[in-house]
Amino acid sequence: MLSDELKKQAALAAMSEVKSGMRIGLGTGSTAKHFVDYLGAEVAKGFECLCVPTSIATMKQAQSLNIPLTTLDEIDRLDVTVDGADEIDDRMQLIKGGGGALLREKIVAAASDKMVVIADTSKLVEVLGKFALPIEVNKFGLGATQNAVSAIMQDFKAEGGLVLRQQNDAPFVTDGGHFILDASFGRISDAKALSDELLNVPGVVQHGLFLGLCAKAYLADANGVKELG
Repeated sequence: MLSDELKKQAALAAMSEVKSGMRIGLGTGSTAKHFVDYLGAEVAKGFECLCVPTSIATMKQAQSLNIPLTTLDEIDRLDVTVDGADEIDDRMQLIKGGGGALLREKIVAAASDKMVVIADTSKLVEVLGKFALPIEVNKFGLGATQNAVSAIMQDFKAEGGLVLRQQNDAPFVTDGGHFILDASFGRISDAKALSDELLNVPGVVQHGLFLGLCAKAYLADANGVKELG
């Protein structure tokens, strides 16, 4: 079955998590895009909600579907956020940020009573780390930050390297105006310890390890959608 069809199935299953009147965080990426489409179709039928998008791309999509939007300056909590993931393990730990929206995604997820992940089962892993970990960093002092992150990678016995993400022959710039370093660990044996070490680096704004945030996941394969959590 085509991957995009599986993403649609997972997104449709997650519609069971939202009720009219809710405040909803809208994720970013190819799977979350389907969820926003489904939500937009319900809004057209009279479904009421107030949503916070996690990226400019998602904001534009939601606006095109007439989904009512707000910000976390105007409201302080969300009922639920529905978003994709690049990796998820059986402890509901995630790697996110392949699309570069990890900072806003994490802010929205943390401001939600519940985070629901939607993906196909190829994203389910025994150990996080095969997918390169995105690390959002300040432009200032980039070289020093890279050196500090490289040292942490050595301490954690990373199997791969560290690269500055590029787009159109220039450094990729996030919606927040930062750069992304992609760190290839291969295996992350202690995600919490790694998280703490990375956040101790002054130039690191945030990273793509989402720990203790995901409450439920809908994962689709050829046999249907299974739930975690």
